Amino acid sequence: MVSVDPEPPTPAGLGHFVSLVRAAIPPMHPGGRPVVAGVGVAAVLARAITGRGTLLGLAATAATAAFFREPARVTPDRAGIVVAPADGTVATVEDASPPEELGLPAAPVPRVSVFLSVLDVHVQRIPCDGRVERVVYRPGKFLSADLDKASDDNERSSMLLRGTDGHRIGVVQIAGLLARRIVCDVTEGAEVAAGETYGLIRFGSRVDTYLPAGSRVLLAPGQRTIGGETVLAELPETSPGGA
Repeated sequence: MVSVDPEPPTPAGLGHFVSLVRAAIPPMHPGGRPVVAGVGVAAVLARAITGRGTLLGLAATAATAAFFREPARVTPDRAGIVVAPADGTVATVEDASPPEELGLPAAPVPRVSVFLSVLDVHVQRIPCDGRVERVVYRPGKFLSADLDKASDDNERSSMLLRGTDGHRIGVVQIAGLLARRIVCDVTEGAEVAAGETYGLIRFGSRVDTYLPAGSRVLLAPGQRTIGGETVLAELPETSPGGA
């Protein structure tokens, strides 16, 4: 029997394999690169000093890189909806007054709070097509993000978005017990699209979405959300001002 050596992979086949690997491994958010680099350098120094800990260092660096992953998402192409701005678990669905810095009326409106554990994707996404009207950072405490008072007391970055239909939606990034850095990459006046990545919270956090009065919330506490994909709510059919 004549043995036949397997043919070497062709450039086209190799390219397809590389594309599959890239699709399986999400890219990293730029805000995480300094942190991952710092963990990697610390791992190398520990290995050089002690002569041990190679596997532990590699594991720590890989875990940190995974925390800052930014997977691709497919946003529903549907008018009149708000998509979840974050991955996580719905902590509360209730009526609450928006933070003062958003400039919205003080009357309670539907609020959906999503808690992000350290295992969740920690990038935040735009909930609907529109224009950024306001971005305000406010320092505060670092209480556990799963507590209700975290929405009022913790460090936060608030964004007010006016949708293409005229509705105004508030999205608030809230630091948690371990979070010490909130990144918000949008600026006032920016035109944005639903599903776009706009920010990042490092290590455990919470994201609150303030919806217009009359919105129909489609989620309940305990449900999981996928940022940029899960439909959070349906907006009122009547645009602001009765137009």
